[in-house]
Amino acid sequence: MAPLTKEEDSAMPIPSTPPPKISKNTIHMAGLLVDVYGLDELPPSSACPRISCLWLHHPRTRSKETMGDIAARCVGAWNSGEKGPRRGLIALAFDQRNHGSRLVDSKGNLAWRQGNEMHAQDMYGVISGTVADQGVLLDAVGGYLFHDEQPQRGIDHHLALGVSLGGHSVWQLLFADPRVRAGVAVIGCPDFMYMLSDRAKKSKLPTFSAQDNGSTFLGSKDFPPSLVNACRKQDPRGILFGTSEVTTETFTKKQHDVLHEKLAGKKILVCSGGSDKLVPYSCSEPFLRWLKEATTARFKEEKIEVDDRVYEGIGHQFSEEMVADAVRFVVDVVGGADADNVPGKDEVRSSKI
Repeated sequence: MAPLTKEEDSAMPIPSTPPPKISKNTIHMAGLLVDVYGLDELPPSSACPRISCLWLHHPRTRSKETMGDIAARCVGAWNSGEKGPRRGLIALAFDQRNHGSRLVDSKGNLAWRQGNEMHAQDMYGVISGTVADQGVLLDAVGGYLFHDEQPQRGIDHHLALGVSLGGHSVWQLLFADPRVRAGVAVIGCPDFMYMLSDRAKKSKLPTFSAQDNGSTFLGSKDFPPSLVNACRKQDPRGILFGTSEVTTETFTKKQHDVLHEKLAGKKILVCSGGSDKLVPYSCSEPFLRWLKEATTARFKEEKIEVDDRVYEGIGHQFSEEMVADAVRFVVDVVGGADADNVPGKDEVRSSKI
């Protein structure tokens, strides 16, 4: 695995209190190794026929094992709380492309400053690839975990939590798959173009010109046109604004239609470090300002909830306060799963594989 930068090394600090003991089973699903937390603790299917899945996306240069702590905390909190007897929670983590058990080239996980001239392409490929892999696993998971219990037990509810690189992929996943009803984006960004432009400036790339404030960076060799087009199709800012400026002066019918199609009824918790230099909140703030205005004032009927939290004095890390907020969010979302009326929800309950 590639060496960690100082910022990446601090992204997943060890919490001061240990997590509860939760079972972990590593299962092959559709060509991927998936760590499943909480499977052994589930009550019998007769008492607990409905299952929520919390999918966990790890940071860059890390692996699925990194997410074991937050998996145990979320599952443990649900199992110990006042919950409905007919719903269980499991947490699942898998290695993203070119990470962990899927490592191909460690240089591909490095940044420009570390000598990887393909940093933008490599990182975006992992993000969009994670979303694609996640879709396959959403199709497959029920058939793998509950093969002998169908149709008595089924998975009818999904949410996701990602940190850093995983936070970027959770943003894209929320826009990509209607089955994922909620997400926690920790030190991640919904605007890949802005984030990489900012990083190019700080890395002093020749393709970022101070004279034009980086306007020609998008489309340069370090952020080629094919990558710009990919962002237009898959990244939240690109989907809603393309390469145009993100501004609260613009609320169009097309944007309303996109929110209706991709985010209606979803819940999002955003956790950002106020002192984060690797993924600065300033790169997310214009998009989040627009999204909060859109969901609270302009398009309230879509019932999209965005909880945007900035933790002052915190850098690029999943701090203890963030962890506590994320666990509470997950428990609340799972607690409301049966009231989450999603069109076509019954079609999601059983595996396609």
